[in-house]
Amino acid sequence: MDFEEQAQRLRTHVEQLASDIGERNVFRPTSLQAAASYVEHEWEHQGYAVERLAYDVSGVRCLNLEITRSGSARDREILLIGAHYDTVTGSPGANDNASGVSALLEISRLFASIEPALTVRFVAFVNEEPPFFMTRRQGSTVYAEAARRRGDDIRLMASIETIGWYSSEPGSQSYPPLFNLFYPNRADFIGIVSNFRSRAAMRRLAAAFRANSDFPLETAATFSFIPGVSWSDHRSFWRQGYRAVMITDTAFHRYRYYHAPSDTPDKLAYPELARVTSGLFAAFSELARGGAD
Repeated sequence: MDFEEQAQRLRTHVEQLASDIGERNVFRPTSLQAAASYVEHEWEHQGYAVERLAYDVSGVRCLNLEITRSGSARDREILLIGAHYDTVTGSPGANDNASGVSALLEISRLFASIEPALTVRFVAFVNEEPPFFMTRRQGSTVYAEAARRRGDDIRLMASIETIGWYSSEPGSQSYPPLFNLFYPNRADFIGIVSNFRSRAAMRRLAAAFRANSDFPLETAATFSFIPGVSWSDHRSFWRQGYRAVMITDTAFHRYRYYHAPSDTPDKLAYPELARVTSGLFAAFSELARGGAD
């Protein structure tokens, strides 16, 4: 894979979302719609039919966007890969979460060339950020509740959340209490985090990533109350009894510009982001062909 070319595609997505559009949430509905339109256009350009799953928040039309690659042999089993495209108030959200959306778009582009055994869904979620996080108006909550009502057999949900900042400097990585005893102090790795129920699926995904990439990876299956562990859309799926993980650079545990006006595209490490995205595509491809459990 040409990492340089991939890095440029990822940078283009981040710059479109975080520079050209900027802060995007229900308090800036025009920008929120522009971000949704950008994702929708990219997916249509890749050859997908986009489902626009709409609901209203305070008179603002909000969209979860979904595309699907139907499975061949095990089409009822679903691998769901998602990222949120909204930002917190006051931030252009380059790392949180244009980085995750850029990876989502690149992975879906690459998936167009393979034939999965499982059905693979890609979802761009709205309203992940406060004041909607952990409420019924969070986009992933709306989606996960509907999936449970339909009886969707989601074998694994993976939330791609804030994955664009890396450093090899000693002391660049911090943790909640005690985690520093077990994990490296350099912010040069990508992490996969799960609750205990999702641990086996997390290990399956991690093994697939390591088999296809030499990028450093750390994993943790732990309690959801630890700061940061449940702070993304995977939490909505945990609450519906699904297995779910978060893929993250650990956000505020390493990224000083988290939720700030300075979370801009120039802060991201695009060569590393490209390597992570490539590894995730290969790992998801392996699960899509062989099963997530």
